[in-house]
Amino acid sequence: MSTDDSPIPNFSLGTNGLLPAIAQDATTNRVLMMAWMNAQAWEETLKSGYAVYFSRSRNQLWRKGETSGHQQRVVEIRVDCDADTILMKVEQKGAACHEGFESCFFRTVREDGTVAVADERLVDPQAVYGKKPS
Repeated sequence: MSTDDSPIPNFSLGTNGLLPAIAQDATTNRVLMMAWMNAQAWEETLKSGYAVYFSRSRNQLWRKGETSGHQQRVVEIRVDCDADTILMKVEQKGAACHEGFESCFFRTVREDGTVAVADERLVDPQAVYGKKPS
């Protein structure tokens, strides 16, 4: 296996230094979620062995599972050919989705364009995160 000295991932390619990071179940290969990473989240992920993202809405690092306990232990990391997208194969503890589903991709789109929930909810999000303020 050869090594590459170019910056990988290359956060300068992302808007505001953010790159998409896809979490995929290491056993089933199911895509669990997509979030954003900056260089600091990347470094902490590498150091801790657990997925750390950057929350655009809160403008801060987001350690997956810090509220819910539904952490993602990183098994393998890959970076795409353009060095601007991160793929992490993870061992997911609990639900990956903040709505209580295994995956954030729990809806299916039918041929007519309507949407249906295709998966079973694993946990009640209010029980995990508490009631959201109005």
